[in-house]
Amino acid sequence: MKALHLLILSAFCCLLWTQTHAQTADSTILWRIVTTDDNEYIGEVLSRDSETLQLQTDRLGVLTIRVRDIRVMEQVNQQQMVGEEIWLENPQATRYLWNTNGYGIRQGEGYYQNIWVLFNQVSIGVVDHFSVSLGTVPLFLFGGLETPVWVIPKFSIPVVKDKFNLGGGILAATVVGLQEGWAGVAFGSATYGSRDRNVNFGLGYGFADGNWSNTPVITISGMHRYSRRGYILTENYLFGFGDFTAGIISVAGRTVWDGISLDYGGFVPLGDVGTVIVLPWLSLIIPFGQK
Repeated sequence: MKALHLLILSAFCCLLWTQTHAQTADSTILWRIVTTDDNEYIGEVLSRDSETLQLQTDRLGVLTIRVRDIRVMEQVNQQQMVGEEIWLENPQATRYLWNTNGYGIRQGEGYYQNIWVLFNQVSIGVVDHFSVSLGTVPLFLFGGLETPVWVIPKFSIPVVKDKFNLGGGILAATVVGLQEGWAGVAFGSATYGSRDRNVNFGLGYGFADGNWSNTPVITISGMHRYSRRGYILTENYLFGFGDFTAGIISVAGRTVWDGISLDYGGFVPLGDVGTVIVLPWLSLIIPFGQK
């Protein structure tokens, strides 16, 4: 029961994250302008002709910029404005450390994930609400004949855009080189919150050789963005085996740079393990196809 109590506490904390940081939209149209000398300005366009543009900024007042000096000019989504900073869209909004949520990978976008060098996975959006992930542990590179591989088809349903999403899919795995069948988990998830701050509730049933488990795996995960590049993540599991209940909880961070991000943290097994064990987590993610 201790594992269940900790998962409930994690869910409550995740809900607080999503509620206490809600943002109020402003009707003012803002623009981001990057000049040829790599200076960046954000403000409201007051006027523009063929030669110059006048931009009302918060810190510098009204600026007059020559049109020929503008390298980038794009409208800013108000939800991306936090104070005077632009928080670019979360490039890893569809997943926590390993577990996915109700958000989907957009068509043509995807990412490559590497966990502790050995675990490799590529995920791509086939269409806006359907994605496929392919993964492997390439033991053949080290002289092994048996190689674990897996595939994860997943669909997502935006019930309320950017607020409530449902998702589901199957993780199916096998070992190439062995006379074994497929095993895996059929899962569903419900995600409440934005792409930056959300909580996710998941349920999964395992299967192997045509047989299904009698008890589900319960997952509670959360994501909280606290800066332009920084996130706090948690991913927690509850397992039931007859009268025995065990779980795994985690706390991790994510740092996002242009074209790459890094997840780092630890998992702590719960149950009759006799002592506290922290399993470290390190994952490198490279997105592709994103605009």
